[in-house]
Amino acid sequence: MTPRGHQGGHLEGRTAAQTLVAALGRRRFLQAALGVGAGSALAAGAAVPAAAASPTSGSAAQAGRGAGAAHDAGAGRGSGRYSGILQPGKGRIRGDVYLGSDTDDVLWGYVPSVHADAVTRVRSGRTITIDSVSHEGILEDQGRDPVGYFAEHGVRRREVLDDAVAIADGYSRTARNFDVDGPHVVTGPVFVEGAEPGDVLKIETLEATPRVPYGVVSSRHGKGALAATAAGAPAGITLDEVMPPVATDGRDSGIPTEYGNVSVFAEVRGDHATMGSGRGRVRFPLRTFFGMMGVAYAETTNLTAPEANSIPPTLGGGNIDISHLGAGSTFYLPISAEGALFYVGDPHMAMGDGEVALTAMEGSLRGTFRLTVCKPGSGDAPSVAYSYPFAETADAWIPIGLSDPDGAVGGQLSDLDVAMRRAVVNALDFLEHDHGLDRAVAYAYLSAAADFAVSQVVDRTVGVHGLIRKSDLG
Repeated sequence: MTPRGHQGGHLEGRTAAQTLVAALGRRRFLQAALGVGAGSALAAGAAVPAAAASPTSGSAAQAGRGAGAAHDAGAGRGSGRYSGILQPGKGRIRGDVYLGSDTDDVLWGYVPSVHADAVTRVRSGRTITIDSVSHEGILEDQGRDPVGYFAEHGVRRREVLDDAVAIADGYSRTARNFDVDGPHVVTGPVFVEGAEPGDVLKIETLEATPRVPYGVVSSRHGKGALAATAAGAPAGITLDEVMPPVATDGRDSGIPTEYGNVSVFAEVRGDHATMGSGRGRVRFPLRTFFGMMGVAYAETTNLTAPEANSIPPTLGGGNIDISHLGAGSTFYLPISAEGALFYVGDPHMAMGDGEVALTAMEGSLRGTFRLTVCKPGSGDAPSVAYSYPFAETADAWIPIGLSDPDGAVGGQLSDLDVAMRRAVVNALDFLEHDHGLDRAVAYAYLSAAADFAVSQVVDRTVGVHGLIRKSDLG
C-alpha cells in the first residue's frame, strides 16, 4: 500500500528526515528519496490489486473479474461468521482493490479532512476490500500491547493480528493523548474517481467478516449511558448506579492503566459470541458491521483538530454506529471533497441499539465495499442523501438524525430530542419528495407504522435512526 500524505504543518523537534517520514509515510518518503513521484504511485493504484494481495489465496483468479461479478461473489457472504484468522492481505480478497491498515498510513483517533491525501483510489462502481483494525486491545488503558493483553484471555500470538501489533508498537503520525484523542484506528482515505462536492457516495457493504475469534466490550469512566459527570451523578440515577462504579475511578492518577476502566472479553465460535463464565455466561449472535464509514467533511489542515476527532459522527458520516449497516446494506453520504475521501474504522462484531456501555463488541473485520458516485438529478440516491446521511437495507429505508451534525464545531450538543426531530424530518422529506406522499399523510404513516430507535448515546453527538418498511410503499 502506498502511504498517504500529511494534511499540513510539521512536527517540531524532529530532524527533516523524521518530519518527512511522519508526513508522507515511510514508503512514500523512500519513493521520494528514490525519485519516484507519489502521484505516479497513487495513479498506479496505491493499494495492492486484489489479485496480488495473497498469492496463495486463490484470489488471482479474480484479477479480471468485473465489478458486477465482485458484487455477486461478495454480497452477504462470509459475513457474521468467523472461519479463521485473517492476517493482513491473507486469505480470500473479494474486492477489485485491497487496502490494509499500515502503521504509516492510518490515523489513530482522528478522521481525514477534505485536505487529506488519499492512500489509494478506485473507479466509481468498483469494489475495495479493507482489513480494518479494532482499537480494543491496543489502547493505552489496556497497556498498548495486544499480544500481552490478549494472552491474559488465552489468545495465542498467532491469533493476534500483525497489523494491530504494529500499530500499537509503532504508530507515530500523531502524538497520542488518551484523554483527548478518539480511540479508533481509521483506515483510508480512498479517492473515488469522478466524485465531486455536491455528489453522493453510495457505499454498499458486501462483506464484514471477523478477522479474529474474539472481541472486547469496554466501559470507561466518564463515558457511556451511566457515566458520572463533573457535577456527580447524571439526572435520573444515583452515584451508586453509575457505571463503572465511582469508587473504582482512578483517572486522577494520570496513568491510563490505573484508570479503573472495564473491558469484557468475548469469545467467538462460528456466528455466536459468549462472555462471562459459569451460570453468569451469556451467548448471543454476531451482527458484524462497521461502526465508522465516512467521507471527508472537516475543513481543517491540522491532523488532530477537534473537528477531526473520530468520536462524533457528522454530515460526512464517520462514527455513525447504526447496527443495520452490515453486509447487504447501503449507506449514502453527501460529498464535500474531490474524490469523496472514503474511510472506515470502528469494526463491530455485535452491537445493541444505544451502545450503552460505551463500545459495541469491538473486533477487527475484513470489509468489502462497492463505492459508487451518484450525481445530482440522476435518481441514483435518495434526495435527502445530498444533504444528510441516509441508508437502506433490503427491507427498509433508514432516515438518520444527529444531535450535532457538524461535530465539534461550535461546541457539542448531545440531545436525543434534537436527533429524533431531525430523523423524523428527514423521513418526511424522503416520503414526500421521493415517494409522492402528502406530508400530513407521511407524518401519520410514520406514527402508525415506522420504528425510530436510538443508534447510540455515547459518541458526544448522539443519533437516532428510523426504519421504514419498503413493502409499505409499494
